[in-house]
Amino acid sequence: MKKLYKNILYYSLFAMTLGLSSCEDYLEKDPDSTVSAEEAFKNFMNFQGYMEEIYNCIPNKEECYWTTSFNWGDDEIMNTEADWQMCHQIDLGNFWAWQAGKLGQDGSWLDSNSADPSADINIDGNNKFKHRLWPHAWYCIRKANIGIENLSKMTDATQEEREMIEGQLYFFRAWWHFEVMQYLGGMPYIDKVMDGTEKPERLTFQEAAEKAAADFRKAADLLPINWDNTAPGKNTLGKNQLRINKIMALGYLGKTYLWAGSPLMEHGAQTGGANTYDYNEDYCKKAADALGELLTLVESGKTQYALAEFNYSDVYNHKKASGATSCFSEIFYTTGQNWLMPGSVEAIFRGPCAPANGSNWNASKTWGPKVNGLVEHDNIIHQPTANYVNLYGMSDGSRLDDPSGSFDKTHPFKNRDPRFYHDIVFDGFKYVNAAMPEDMEAFRYSQLFTGGNVRSENNASRTGYFTQKLSPHTCNKYDKTYDWGGNLQLYLPYMRLADIYLMYAEACAAFGGASGKSTTFGKTAEDAVNVLRDRVAMDHVLSRYTADRNTFIDEVRRERAVELAFEGFRFNDLQRWLLLTEAPYNVKTSQEFDRIETNEWYEKNDPRDAQVANWREQVILTRNFSSKHYWFPMKVNDTYLYEGIAQNPGW
Repeated sequence: MKKLYKNILYYSLFAMTLGLSSCEDYLEKDPDSTVSAEEAFKNFMNFQGYMEEIYNCIPNKEECYWTTSFNWGDDEIMNTEADWQMCHQIDLGNFWAWQAGKLGQDGSWLDSNSADPSADINIDGNNKFKHRLWPHAWYCIRKANIGIENLSKMTDATQEEREMIEGQLYFFRAWWHFEVMQYLGGMPYIDKVMDGTEKPERLTFQEAAEKAAADFRKAADLLPINWDNTAPGKNTLGKNQLRINKIMALGYLGKTYLWAGSPLMEHGAQTGGANTYDYNEDYCKKAADALGELLTLVESGKTQYALAEFNYSDVYNHKKASGATSCFSEIFYTTGQNWLMPGSVEAIFRGPCAPANGSNWNASKTWGPKVNGLVEHDNIIHQPTANYVNLYGMSDGSRLDDPSGSFDKTHPFKNRDPRFYHDIVFDGFKYVNAAMPEDMEAFRYSQLFTGGNVRSENNASRTGYFTQKLSPHTCNKYDKTYDWGGNLQLYLPYMRLADIYLMYAEACAAFGGASGKSTTFGKTAEDAVNVLRDRVAMDHVLSRYTADRNTFIDEVRRERAVELAFEGFRFNDLQRWLLLTEAPYNVKTSQEFDRIETNEWYEKNDPRDAQVANWREQVILTRNFSSKHYWFPMKVNDTYLYEGIAQNPGW
């Protein structure tokens, strides 16, 4: 994100405000803290300059390290040469690996020994490596509290300006708390500037969520829907997309209540999965009302957000149809658009994005086969598990494991959910479009059958699939999309509109089944899911999946798995549903089968029509989790600070 509000006060404000109420001796002051607080906070431009560092701190999950790892559920597995990556460490049950230095390097977006909140990616693109969740959270929470305590000093401002500043501060105070809580559980909720002597105790998740929800609600009531339509926003017209607004606040308000009402938070960490359908209905009703308020605004045309179109002339190559005005793929990446930040019309909450070709080294090369240098650089490959790909059902809405469904093991790629063809590289997929040397032609059409040329465990696919949802398959040595000329820019939004529909559906289903709905929005839970089905032109939820509440919840969860696949949500979902420890969610499998068609057949035919034989799954690994794995362990040094900071159970 470009810094839209440049102010010489900006870089010194944090240090300055730490000492406002302390010693008066000139020699003891920070040399940069010579401007009074009254001057620093008195007007919108100065105060917004102070806010900029909080925006700058939001980590980019895809690009915060030289390789990327953020899918820790049953959705991905890595090649065997990537065992040191966070994804594999989670498989081993080594949840300590989230902490910097535990693997000998900073391989997770959660923590880093070199974290620096002031590192500006617009000055140096490599500064994106210095932005991580844990160290920045407490820094930004303090900045938000300092800002809140100094709101009275904003004397040279309109009411609109005051509310926009205040709304951002309350939003960020809640957001940083919530993001940490998703992995570590209930935390102390720091809602004032602490003097170093206070010892706030850890709260339960629900207790902390109540406080976060109050802040999100306050932010939603203060903030505009679109900064472009405000007097302060006119100064940065067209560059306000990342600015915190009412829709973001409502989205996180609903998410906070839904998480608080989820089975893990309601019943505590436990194995067995007996309570996986047992939500706190009161929290879920609050979630549904907040999310319904948001969706009513969207569907009435009062916001800048909409579902991106899923309209392709060539879905395999992500080429949108000539009449399409937006594009599903561009939620996650853009090419040939001068490194335009992804998001399309659908992304709601995003952080800053490094300029130019940063996606090249950090993410674009981590999803394809490294055999014979087909995809260059480090031998790190993220690949979807077969068990997860099987969640992509049929275009008629039936599940693959439904005895009454339409899945045919002899034609397993035919008539699948349209998102399957967008997201997944499967056998016979044309992986390379450009000219290749003769000795590489065998790799043009991916041989992902058992024994195929890209089924190696160490430098290709262990599972029978690759992923291309977040990075196109043309990121290879010959198509060269990851070169400078491709203008490839990757960014994974923290929240998008489809997620809102799915959270709304889940919240309503928790207290009302398929016909449940909020007091603020006219659509039922079933309707919300079907909105996403309509987007991809597939059949609606089948009636045999809606009659029973729990069966419908299963379908909502499956829809969530498909729509949000590989976007970093699956681990937290399995966690809060009390399914992280349970079969079949604790296994990762490969798809084994034999080709019937000749290699030449794939040159003239659509690979979805291919016939195969001996279709079967094999377990690659089983994750031996216990109840302690529902939360990451706290840093040991932090638990020694004082008695009120207890370690998570079992660690």
